[in-house]
Amino acid sequence: MKSKINAVLLLVAVVALSAFKNPGKPVTYTVDAAKSNITWLGKKVTGSHNGTISLKSGSLNINGKNVTGGTFVIDMTSIKDADGSEKLEGHLKADDFFGSAKFPTSTFVITKVTGSGANVNVSGNLTIKGITKPLSFPATVTLNEDGTASALAGKITVDRTKYDIRYGSKSFFDSIGDKAIDDNFEIGVKLTAKK
Repeated sequence: MKSKINAVLLLVAVVALSAFKNPGKPVTYTVDAAKSNITWLGKKVTGSHNGTISLKSGSLNINGKNVTGGTFVIDMTSIKDADGSEKLEGHLKADDFFGSAKFPTSTFVITKVTGSGANVNVSGNLTIKGITKPLSFPATVTLNEDGTASALAGKITVDRTKYDIRYGSKSFFDSIGDKAIDDNFEIGVKLTAKK
């Protein structure tokens, strides 16, 4: 009788340990593009411009309470200037900036997430104009009581010159003077995703 009880206890222990070693499969949350937004900010010597750009689609892989991956597609044809300047919007979509006719989407694929709790550091690959470069930034991810997930990254810095966007860059044009545009631009992301 003792040996049967010991065998059952051993089996329970093995099952319990294997559950910790092999957590469940990640659950895919689909980003609700209508409830999500991406903002951008570009600076130059004489001021700055800001606006929005739409998320075409996206997903977050969540295992328990931890983000393990994700893929996002950004609609580069949707660039909007907050001041409503059609001239600026047209220039940003032109070949010397994002070339949205030839490259209508950009993507970000999460490769690694570190940290514990809601505050994490996200690493992944950002592709703009067909050029892929690594990118890391801090983010906050929250699982909500209604079953949705929220993600917030307030300031993601991107060096546009790494994606062959050199227009107005002092790094490439020494004599540009006060017409220079910063190489870095900032993105802010607010995502809502659901199972």
